[in-house]
Amino acid sequence: MNKFKLFIILVIFIGLGIGAGYFYKNGRFKILNNSINNNQTSNNQNNQINENPLSITAMRSRAYPGSDLTIEQALSSGSNDNQYIASYKSDGLKIYGLLTIPKGQKPTNGWPVIIFNHGYIQPDLYKTAERYVAYVDAFARNGYIVFKPDFRGNGNSEGQPEGAYYSPAYAADALNALATLKKYKDANPEKIGMWGHSMGGNITLRDIVIDTKDIKAAVIWGGVVGSYDDLMNNWQRKAKYQPSVRELALRNNYRQKLTDTHGTPTTNPDFWQMIDPTDHLEDITTPIQLHTGGNDEEVPVEFSLSLKEKLEKAGKTVEYYNYPGGDHNISSPNFEIAMRRSLDFFNKYLKGGE
Repeated sequence: MNKFKLFIILVIFIGLGIGAGYFYKNGRFKILNNSINNNQTSNNQNNQINENPLSITAMRSRAYPGSDLTIEQALSSGSNDNQYIASYKSDGLKIYGLLTIPKGQKPTNGWPVIIFNHGYIQPDLYKTAERYVAYVDAFARNGYIVFKPDFRGNGNSEGQPEGAYYSPAYAADALNALATLKKYKDANPEKIGMWGHSMGGNITLRDIVIDTKDIKAAVIWGGVVGSYDDLMNNWQRKAKYQPSVRELALRNNYRQKLTDTHGTPTTNPDFWQMIDPTDHLEDITTPIQLHTGGNDEEVPVEFSLSLKEKLEKAGKTVEYYNYPGGDHNISSPNFEIAMRRSLDFFNKYLKGGE
């Protein structure tokens, strides 16, 4: 009888031991498995973010080789400069642009260069030598090569117009233009700046976040330089100007693709921060000058003010000027002083203070 009881007790203990071991083993396996699944989910999300071509990481990791600059057509010469329609390659596409070269004695190391990023113009109505005539002339007659790329799909440039805010295409076109001008025989590759207006301001901001070495100075007029939350939620609410149906369709098409895949800045802030230049300002090395018209009805002045404050907080070099009564183009009588300030800024950082 005692032996039988002992046998029963032994069986119970063995059973408890096996059960406990099984529970522990399987419990641990489940925990490890959950941990692995969580890590895989996190890694997959990070890969999706980094692999998205608009993410800052992805744009920094790819190459912008540009090409040789080809003169396609000589235009009428001005008293201070020679102008040409020129072309280069960007992502395999032939991109045209307006090349303006100063007359006079070329500096020993070549002319300093300004890559000129234009604002939104309806792509099928865009013409290389139209618009921004006074802007380009002012820079060229003060001793700068000016190259104004016709972004893909604009005018005669190959490709589809993709816009600047929800596609990396135009920023890539500008960076390939920069690489092309670095190789141009009359240019000083160490003295290249960027100027951007409106949409071109957005392109300029993205490019100086991506390329922290080659762009020595940046000037932005009336720039679309807000965060993605600003662009998606505050732009049209604050601006009196209403974009054309075609412009909105172009912009919203690429925006919709991103929100369908990644949600909104509210539902998925990690993704939008990864593609937002304003979340990477700590990496900027380029001095920046910002200009706004006090009566700009197209792009809220608050975009530039917010960028200025963020840059100052990050300890970056930034100047800001507002022109009461000025419009989106900072037209006369403000144009002359805004251009003078822009030239002084470029002279300081590209010519050593001339």
